[in-house]
Amino acid sequence: MTVGATDPIVIALAANDPVRAERLCRQRLAQTPADGPDLMVLLATSFWRQGRQDEALDVYARLTRLDPDSAVHWGNYATALRLAGNLPAAEQAALTALRLTPDEPVRLERLGLLQLQRNKPREARDNLLRALARSPQSPALRIHAARACAACRDDGFEHLIEPWRNWLPLEDSLQYDLADLLILSGEAEAARQVLEDLVRRAPAHWRAQLLLAWVYERVNRLADAEAVLERVDATAAGEDDQRARVDLALQRARLALRKHDPARARAILEPVWSGKGQTALCGFLLARACDQLGDVDATMQVLAIAHARQVEELKVAAPQLLAPDADLLPHVTARVRAADYRAWPALEAPDAAASPVFIVGFPRSGTTLLEQMLDAHPRLQSMDERPFVRNLVGRFEGDMGLDFPRDLGNLDQRRCDELRQYYRQMVEAKLPNRRDARLVDKNPLNMLWLPMIHRLFPRAKFILALRHPCDVILSCYQQNFHAAALAAASQSLERLARTYVAAMETWLHHAELMQPDVCVSRYADLVADPAAQSRRIASFLELDDADAMLGFVERAREKAFIATPSYTQVIEPINTKRSGRWQQYRDYLKPVLPILQPMLDHWGYKTQADVP
Repeated sequence: MTVGATDPIVIALAANDPVRAERLCRQRLAQTPADGPDLMVLLATSFWRQGRQDEALDVYARLTRLDPDSAVHWGNYATALRLAGNLPAAEQAALTALRLTPDEPVRLERLGLLQLQRNKPREARDNLLRALARSPQSPALRIHAARACAACRDDGFEHLIEPWRNWLPLEDSLQYDLADLLILSGEAEAARQVLEDLVRRAPAHWRAQLLLAWVYERVNRLADAEAVLERVDATAAGEDDQRARVDLALQRARLALRKHDPARARAILEPVWSGKGQTALCGFLLARACDQLGDVDATMQVLAIAHARQVEELKVAAPQLLAPDADLLPHVTARVRAADYRAWPALEAPDAAASPVFIVGFPRSGTTLLEQMLDAHPRLQSMDERPFVRNLVGRFEGDMGLDFPRDLGNLDQRRCDELRQYYRQMVEAKLPNRRDARLVDKNPLNMLWLPMIHRLFPRAKFILALRHPCDVILSCYQQNFHAAALAAASQSLERLARTYVAAMETWLHHAELMQPDVCVSRYADLVADPAAQSRRIASFLELDDADAMLGFVERAREKAFIATPSYTQVIEPINTKRSGRWQQYRDYLKPVLPILQPMLDHWGYKTQADVP
């Protein structure tokens, strides 16, 4: 006898009467043993509905023993173990189910989600991408795979969710995950729309409310962010959920910092930090509050723990970056030899007016300020920081099978044109094409890709953002970088100093060899006299009306979302309070000054002898 939809047991379960379903199951098992497996599944379901988890698990386990080659039984057992909170056993059961049905998308998806829960993002990524390869049109799989890639801090996860507009509306948890991914990819306006839609239909979804408040804060709608937090407070008031309380505290602290109230932010965060919320994110926020209050020792103590937490996260997400022989940054010491450069064949390439303007410099050197100033000029157009040149290097090494930078001389006209076209396609996918404006590509670490840029755009103009190396190192150390390579490089002041010197030496080597058209913009000069520096930069770029650049604050506020850590600074008038901050931390920076000395000398900044 087949157990179908009209069976009284199934009807009882559908009517939420698990006690009756149990009784019917027991009666039927005594009468028709041949239907045992199907009836045992229903019996386990009736136990589960009654809150008798252990008895349900016993039944599911017994089914796997009775028919150890049934992927269905192993899958059911895995699901029950996961719901019961036994994630290690659930993963083993899911692996068994997958071995019995190799490459089955549903099994791969369930295993991948289990591994995400178990904080095993690399294994989850591999399984979810395998599932996606077999079911490429599934919105759920694309979102889950993107989540896993983002958890591994992989570049390029954005392409997995590109068709997201065709998927809406989604089930609540999927729509939330989509919004989170859109934020990570710099699409704050899209995330706002997705979250507002979700919150309208699920007003009690406190995680969506909190994420919406975060988006409002990032796009400078602070009043809206506060209003959402008031609702979240009421929604989560009855929640016995540590995560809800921690996340709410973090968002309230962010708003306090935006309102220039670091004392309130510190008061909110310290109880969280001393309890179960001692995460890297909490630490970086608390350190920011302590720094703004002038408490140097507390700032550095909190940062040491925050970086340790971040290293633990990287051990799971990107352990290769922490290996003893790992590069400080990808290709940070890769150099083109002079003899190889002289052998590069001459090829046709765009002139300066048809080439992007590249703003480069080590992170936290003032590149965002420069970008916003240039974007305020009507003849220039910038975009949020994108790894487009790094993507070119990826295609060069991946699709073309060449080695960067050694094989750049092997690029012929066709492949150079192909790479330039690929660059334009990436730009146009993110930025409306304006034929009357020249593109400004701001990405600090494009300084490492100067050989690639020079090969494709040999007449391009560069603006090198320069800031006191000690200020740069201190500011990087205080940032919660999402980019895995930068997070790994920032784990200590010593490692940061070595990374800075290596990156700058690579830039100087290639700049001397290739002689690109470069304007050096010193942060201290820019903030001291922005009008004079604007005129100098405008002259370098052959632009009229340098004064237009001074309207960058209004322009930045219009743009709303700026995907860099300095987003709160570039929407305020220029001031000099960020220059020379390292002097407050001179005791902590003294040990790394010898490492920085070559660059301090090269650029004419104060040296160790000037530090008391």
